[in-house]
Amino acid sequence: MADTPVEPLRLAPLLPRRPRPRLVVHVDGSSSSYGALVWALREAARRDGTVLAAGVVDSPADSLVPVPRGVDERQRAAVLAQVEAQVVRAIAETGVTGRVRTATVEQPVFDALEAAGRGGDLVLVAGSGRTLLRPVVPRSHGRRLPRGA
Repeated sequence: MADTPVEPLRLAPLLPRRPRPRLVVHVDGSSSSYGALVWALREAARRDGTVLAAGVVDSPADSLVPVPRGVDERQRAAVLAQVEAQVVRAIAETGVTGRVRTATVEQPVFDALEAAGRGGDLVLVAGSGRTLLRPVVPRSHGRRLPRGA
């Protein structure tokens, strides 16, 4: 018998069945959006997910009159600073760190996401294919078991 070295078998990493949840929160500086951000941070920690704190920017690109580029960038920076301040405050309150990202989103994109959240269809089209996003239908409990069963 020849002593041939045995090479380790390389296995492909297992992919999770479902991607980790992402919670998108519209942060506009109001107390209700701050409460939603705090809830989302706690939920992300519980479900091992990520929160996307999004500030909505009114797009001057929809207007027919051209707007100087610097104006749009200043508005985006101001909205992002407001979102980040709310995130820092929510992290201090919850103690949940490392689970939040901040971004600015154009108004038409946020409107499409909001419509999908209210039951409308949203189709994401990319080079790799199309995906139809629909809200999850609540499960019916069917027959309830008597107490103590």
